[in-house]
Amino acid sequence: MRRDIFQAIADPTRRAIIALIAIQAMTPNAIAEHFDTTRQAVSKHLKILTECELVKQEHQGREIYYQLEIDKMKEIDKWLEQFRKIWESRFEQLDILLSTIKKQKK
Repeated sequence: MRRDIFQAIADPTRRAIIALIAIQAMTPNAIAEHFDTTRQAVSKHLKILTECELVKQEHQGREIYYQLEIDKMKEIDKWLEQFRKIWESRFEQLDILLSTIKKQKK
């Protein structure tokens, strides 16, 4: 089943995993050490993140390291950009209003 990247980031544990491996590639065991859950549960989260292409596996000897797929994260950023522009505009309007009120009080 092909999953959507937004399904992947909907879960707080998966967001935390993304934050961990954004800093450096990690093995499943190293990732699991950061959570109060089983290694199998972390593996399920990694499977979903891999299916969504947010992380990729790299084999180094007998170890598998997971690393963040930056280009796929850009897809999320692109979607968020529309909301960022709306909020920036609203903050600018609020700033103008507050400046006007401040001038009127003087």
